[in-house]
Amino acid sequence: MNRRQFLSSSTGMLAASALARASFAEQASFHKRYYPIASGIGLHDVAPGGDGMIWFTGQGRGVLGKLDPRDGSFATISLGKGAAPHGVTMGPDGAPWITEGGQNAIARVDPADHKVTLFPLPKKYPYANLNTGIFDKAGVYWFTGQSGIYGRLEPKSGDMTIFEAPRGFGPYGITATPKGDVWFASLAGSYIAKIDPTTGSASIVEPPTRNQGARRVWSDSKGRVWVSEWNSGNVSMHDPADASWKTWKLPGDRPQTYAVYVDEKDKVWLTDFSANAIVRFDPLAETFNVFASDKMRANVRQLDGKPGEVWGCESGNDRLVMVQTSAPA
Repeated sequence: MNRRQFLSSSTGMLAASALARASFAEQASFHKRYYPIASGIGLHDVAPGGDGMIWFTGQGRGVLGKLDPRDGSFATISLGKGAAPHGVTMGPDGAPWITEGGQNAIARVDPADHKVTLFPLPKKYPYANLNTGIFDKAGVYWFTGQSGIYGRLEPKSGDMTIFEAPRGFGPYGITATPKGDVWFASLAGSYIAKIDPTTGSASIVEPPTRNQGARRVWSDSKGRVWVSEWNSGNVSMHDPADASWKTWKLPGDRPQTYAVYVDEKDKVWLTDFSANAIVRFDPLAETFNVFASDKMRANVRQLDGKPGEVWGCESGNDRLVMVQTSAPA
């Protein structure tokens, strides 16, 4: 494996301390770019929009933000009194949808006039600790809450149904496969689960590593479910077609695998808090590459992207980061 230190054309020399912990190397064909946002905004999740804008949640200030990567300018939208947004995903309607934990509601923001529409959870669930949402193939919005619930929302009617998760506390990341299956990960429960869209029941599938801390999940183009394992430092892959598992340990002494995202080429991207880095994994070659931050304590909590770009929020540094994975068109 090539262990040459990489000098990014857009960031200069990488932090020496981060490089010392990284036992794997970056590829010179990839470049990073940083976009500073307001200090103390509490960046968390990010979602590229279809119009080229990048949406992000500012948990510390209760806002949804919109970045124009062409010039680095951004605007923020208040989500309401007491807001503390976690996840954001783009809906089939072209609008960002947010898991708004502070108001215990799902929020939709109109991309044109920035009107905020809230869909409150039933009073029976006063604090769901809302986490992440995703749309399935039918356009239904599914979401998780770490207090021990997951739910579905019909965007057109506003009808919402809440389900209690197996083993209680823990539902965290969630994903939909190309054919429409919905899976979520339970951080506290250390499992992933498939949701039956008819009954809403969840069937647990156990990863091979015990107490691994499955945190986030993402489907590749073949419907395989990739899992970031916070406690074990692994990335694992479950193939529902044959019920098989494969597991790989991230490089380094004590990796802490937080986020996972699968790009349009089925390459797997992760974040490692211990290495202060975004990590690329090639499933075919079974090799890792690192993209270390040039500032300490980046703490990238979620990844998303579009063809040619991977995006994340450096929650510790109040800035967005983009890794360019192919030459601009």
